[in-house]
Amino acid sequence: MKFAHFSHVWNKAGMSPHQRYEQEWREIQLCDELGFDYAFCVEHHFRPDESWMSAPSLFTAAAGAKTKNIRIGAMGYIVGLYNPLRLVEEIAIADQMLGGRLEIGLVPGINPAYFEPFGESWEDRKSPTLEFVDYLRTAYGGQQPFSYHGENYHTDDALISVQPAQQPHPPLWMQSRDEKTLEFCARNGIHSGYFLVFPRHLARPVYEKFVADWKKAGWDHKPNIAYSTLVYVDETDEKALEVAKARSARAYAGFLPPREGDETFEELLEKYVDAYRRRGDLKTIETRLKIFDADYLIDNDIVFIGSPETVARKLKEASTTGMFNSFMGEFNFSDLEEEDLMRSIRLFGEQVIPALRDHEPF
Repeated sequence: MKFAHFSHVWNKAGMSPHQRYEQEWREIQLCDELGFDYAFCVEHHFRPDESWMSAPSLFTAAAGAKTKNIRIGAMGYIVGLYNPLRLVEEIAIADQMLGGRLEIGLVPGINPAYFEPFGESWEDRKSPTLEFVDYLRTAYGGQQPFSYHGENYHTDDALISVQPAQQPHPPLWMQSRDEKTLEFCARNGIHSGYFLVFPRHLARPVYEKFVADWKKAGWDHKPNIAYSTLVYVDETDEKALEVAKARSARAYAGFLPPREGDETFEELLEKYVDAYRRRGDLKTIETRLKIFDADYLIDNDIVFIGSPETVARKLKEASTTGMFNSFMGEFNFSDLEEEDLMRSIRLFGEQVIPALRDHEPF
């Protein structure tokens, strides 16, 4: 298995953005020292009450300057918000700054509110995201200057000043549970994964097909399939639950719509769920409704909270059931104190990772 420090870079009460970023680097530096494989961030926009990370390239450059070995990337770039030529230039420079440690996550973007201020179309976001893979490979190909003419992108005679350190390009990821998207990923050798709201027993048949398609495509290595959720490790189960159980129920409060007037929590939750209900995403409704219920999260092992032994055991079971071989743990959530946060990361790195490093879920 492989292991990532995954971060929404949530805002923190009493911290300025600068202080929050400095804390982020301390977390990732410790992960680097402990042998974590990856450090990933999201790309979110226009919610100062939620995430403070809207510039993934800056994240990768800053995190890379603080570390030596850990691989770093966005999970992922919201492709539809970028000029494609500008994005391939940024990616190449970031990979060179990192000395070839960049990972590239690409996402279409789930929130329409990210698109409107940029004047971009949320409804048409998927096609350019998929096409960008071909654009990127053309931009980093042997023909320079390069030209590209596709359905969404048109470029003539562009000469890339800096090529990526990794050839032909850094590894690609596209988190998805959509059948057609996963078929595209398998054909193109793109890693994938899913978030905690997709039940693992439903995920297994989806990713079994992905792995089968991957093999049919002729790739000589396994894909990375990631699972992203909260994790907190402490010396004992009792201490871990005391510190993190209630906080786990508040971890994703930023996913709710911004409060308008005197709206109640229940009203915000209904607006949040209704958006998925309207687009037909019914398989995850139960988990989305219960994402703020600590007992449900703990009892169903949707988050992993406990001693190193407990977390390692639960992760091993979950990875087998849910067919994931990469774990993206969100360690910093809610108002977790830094002392607890860093102890959790250290215990995970020193005891959980060694217990699972040789585990192969598929």
